[in-house]
Amino acid sequence: MNTNEQHRFNNLYQEYLNALTLQGKSPKTVDMYSRYLRQVSLFFDTCPDALTAAELKGYFLSLVETKSWSAVKIARNAIQFFYRHVLNKPWDWIPIVKPPVVQTLQDVLSPAEVAAIINATRELRYQTYYWVTYSLGLRLSEALNLTIADIDSHLMRVHLRFTKSKKDRFVPLPQTTLTALRRYWATHRHPTLLFPGGKAPHVREGKPMVMDKGGVQQTIKLVAKHCGISKNVHVHTLRHSFATHLLQRGVSLRAIQTHLGHASPITTARYTRMTEEVTQNSALMINDMLSLLNITWADANAPEADDE
Repeated sequence: MNTNEQHRFNNLYQEYLNALTLQGKSPKTVDMYSRYLRQVSLFFDTCPDALTAAELKGYFLSLVETKSWSAVKIARNAIQFFYRHVLNKPWDWIPIVKPPVVQTLQDVLSPAEVAAIINATRELRYQTYYWVTYSLGLRLSEALNLTIADIDSHLMRVHLRFTKSKKDRFVPLPQTTLTALRRYWATHRHPTLLFPGGKAPHVREGKPMVMDKGGVQQTIKLVAKHCGISKNVHVHTLRHSFATHLLQRGVSLRAIQTHLGHASPITTARYTRMTEEVTQNSALMINDMLSLLNITWADANAPEADDE
């Protein structure tokens, strides 16, 4: 880009970042969208405010040939946002690129496989984290960012904040999970976090530091392989398996969806209807289900490796 083009792009790029922020996009979305806007600018070596439909078709054709449909969809949404919220121009993106609708099925662990993975996990911090993630049906970050204040041992529930949908929710707290959390917390006694990362005082740049995401993801894959489980196992598999196990025990899909904090009931509502009786008994069912898993807990006094 020449100097004038670069100057115009810089101004529009800052407007783009401002618009993303004002529209309430998450930091992850801002990072992805802005990255694709920079990429399309580099692709044409020009400010992307005057691209023709033909040029955009050529750009997306190159993406389809080299990237996944998921990446193509993100690029499409990023450029569409740029046109609508920065340039104030309509952009009919459907004729340009329309990723196919693909519905994949995730691998599900059996209760025995869940127990095998947790039992084979040697470090208490990871073992407790996997149990909490499974028994509460949490997303990876939801479990990592749990604090002492989120655990209500009187009402036996957990307050989940700053979730993916940006909506707080409560989930039942099984007795076995409360016991596991207390056992692990006694090993570090952090004043606020349940899963602190790094070395004491678990602070980086003045902010509390939680366990490394990469560490928990890599460890569960290694443990699953050690257990002879050939499925594609990751932390989210525990959440997906938890929901499936509840369904098998008679909890309605609608109740499960509420428990997991899914935004839309459309996918689950087509299969069954929510019943008041099942909703009221879901906490009892969770406790009963977890009590059937025989867990051998790691030594709380054993030394643990530091996070990277």
